Amino acid sequence: MKLSASIAALLAIASFSAVKAAPAVGVSTVPVDKTHTFTLTSNPSFKPNATRAILKARGKYARFSNDPTTFATGTIPMVDYEGDVEYYGTVQVGTPPQSLKLDFDTGSADLWFASTLCTSCGSGQTKYNSAKSSTYVSSTKTWSISYGDGSSASGTVGYDTVNLGGLSITNQGIELAKKESSSFQSDPVDGLLGLAFDSIITASGVKTPMDNLISQGLISQPIFGVYLGKSSTTNVGEYVFGGYNAAHVGGTLTTVPVDKSDGFWSISVSGLTAGSSSLGSFSGIVDTGTTLLILTNTVAAKVAKAYGATDNYDGTYTIKCDTSSFSPLVFTINGAKFSVPASDLVFEQDGSTCIAGFGYADMDFAILGDVFIKNNYVVFNQAVPQLQIAPVK
Repeated sequence: MKLSASIAALLAIASFSAVKAAPAVGVSTVPVDKTHTFTLTSNPSFKPNATRAILKARGKYARFSNDPTTFATGTIPMVDYEGDVEYYGTVQVGTPPQSLKLDFDTGSADLWFASTLCTSCGSGQTKYNSAKSSTYVSSTKTWSISYGDGSSASGTVGYDTVNLGGLSITNQGIELAKKESSSFQSDPVDGLLGLAFDSIITASGVKTPMDNLISQGLISQPIFGVYLGKSSTTNVGEYVFGGYNAAHVGGTLTTVPVDKSDGFWSISVSGLTAGSSSLGSFSGIVDTGTTLLILTNTVAAKVAKAYGATDNYDGTYTIKCDTSSFSPLVFTINGAKFSVPASDLVFEQDGSTCIAGFGYADMDFAILGDVFIKNNYVVFNQAVPQLQIAPVK
């Protein structure tokens, strides 16, 4: 799944899966020219590794209402090999367009990808070629990103047209990789698209894609809706820029204040329970780029005790594979309750051994990664800022 991280500016976590969504029926829409659904595609061969996910998240965070809806524009078949491990979406860059598979990460702000300038990029990656784009503009800026697991990437900054599912952003700052470490070389994606706030972007003076969608008037509302499918249910997912898809909202959307002082979508969780056990409160970052639910050490230990999980002393827990006797893990956020079902408390299984979907990373805050997000629809509002959250339908 996911969990990638950047020390320098906190880049995107290591695993997404994209999924393309089926057309929603009977849903009202904001004007077509002001909102767009961006479909995702899954990675069929990525194998989960909870320990690596914890390490990446630790590195990544080392330094510390209107009712718009939209139709999904199409369906793309997906195979979620190993189950809900990695999501990516296809983005077009340049003129004529070059298609790149990118992780969409609300835990980082950079837009970077492999390029033909790269001397160490993976042979399976698609490499953007600036020489083939008539709209490319070069610059003298450079960028460099380091990750908590020792991985890194660096290169040069340019500007080009970036198309997000039909929304054409002009003069978008893009970061062209000239070097990648081995973990990126073997990754099925070509790069990363950050959706956090621009205060943590590593390329100084560059606007994020969401900033440009807003400033260029390409969307009616400064929001994007996220639905991550999972293999046990719909097996599809989507990002909607400028609106959200009410067809995937399974209850009332609760408005949640966001603290963006550190550049992240940080919220307060006032309570966490498992059955009758109260497990504490904490602040947490809502991060589509992190696979697991990463808790503070104290809260993680309480959750583990509630489910009879044992500490592996690397940030992960071993848990019973049979979750039939487990209660869901319930979060209280701004007065509303949101659940992670018992079945999603297991992240990976190797024979008779199972690794939990929650862990810890020696941080004072939590990361509400895909284990949480795939069970709850989230609307990100950059302007306020705030989130709206509801159980998925």
